[in-house]
Amino acid sequence: MSLKIPPPIIFLLHMFLVWLVARYLPEASFEIPAQRALVQVLGVAGASITILAMGLFRRAGTTVDPLKPERASKIVDTGIFRFTRNPMYLGLAFVLLAWIIWKGNALGIVFLITCLWYITKFQIIPEEKVLEEKFGNDYLAYKTRVRRWI
Repeated sequence: MSLKIPPPIIFLLHMFLVWLVARYLPEASFEIPAQRALVQVLGVAGASITILAMGLFRRAGTTVDPLKPERASKIVDTGIFRFTRNPMYLGLAFVLLAWIIWKGNALGIVFLITCLWYITKFQIIPEEKVLEEKFGNDYLAYKTRVRRWI
């Protein structure tokens, strides 16, 4: 796989860009009812989903290193992996969305979209190719049962 930037760094970079936009383009600011509560729910949900997914990988004895999908030793298809093939990225996306809402700048949604596009194109699709080669029909069957995101 050619990607050399760990996905958490990609999400942090996008969080920084959201911060910049919120700071320097306040004309796109917004406030919504229960903003703080929504941020807390999304942030806790996102972190929980990511941690839960990492725990399932560790329990299964397979790698959590997104830069080395060829080291995967098995397909994890239990728990949250029954509903999404990428819960770790989904959890990080929830955290990014929480950050956008916390910063209260509508332009932040652009960075959520670009982040998800980037992760899909340069991380998930190459990962899937590696896993298809490694696990063959078992992984292809998993892909037909479970959506990429949600």
